[in-house]
Amino acid sequence: MNFSIVRIIRRAVAPRHKISCSRRLWKDLLSELRARGRDRRESGAFLLGQRVKDVARITDFIPYDELDPASLDTGIVRFDGRYFGQLWDLCTKKQLTVVADVHTHPGGSAQSDSDVAHPMIACAGHLALIIPQFAKAPVRLEQVGMYRYLGARRWNTIPRESHTSFFHIGI
Repeated sequence: MNFSIVRIIRRAVAPRHKISCSRRLWKDLLSELRARGRDRRESGAFLLGQRVKDVARITDFIPYDELDPASLDTGIVRFDGRYFGQLWDLCTKKQLTVVADVHTHPGGSAQSDSDVAHPMIACAGHLALIIPQFAKAPVRLEQVGMYRYLGARRWNTIPRESHTSFFHIGI
């Protein structure tokens, strides 16, 4: 029998959410983004986990600069595509997939022209998150930009009033 008490409780508490993450992992992620950005440059990570049908669970992350050491050097994220092979190898090893990506901005959480034109994962359905103020605490979920890639450089913005029902941070 394949079931998990935590999964059952999570679905009972947060049945409509499209993506979820434990509170501890979310705090660790934000702390890591702050440390790598040093309050002066963007930082980011691929969010790894599992997807069942159209619901994703984040269970791990890999910062961009752990794969591409120069990705944060210019102040904005510039990930060299040559490093995607390492990402796919890591996903295979951990039996996970990339369920979203996240990066910080110095100001708000709106997509830049570069964000729109260059999705980190250019597959329809991919979710991109943008954390404002270089992830300076406290980060409220309503402040996080959430964008679903539709393909052909088109995006759907998840409305702020839907953030807490779209993305669950908790169990």
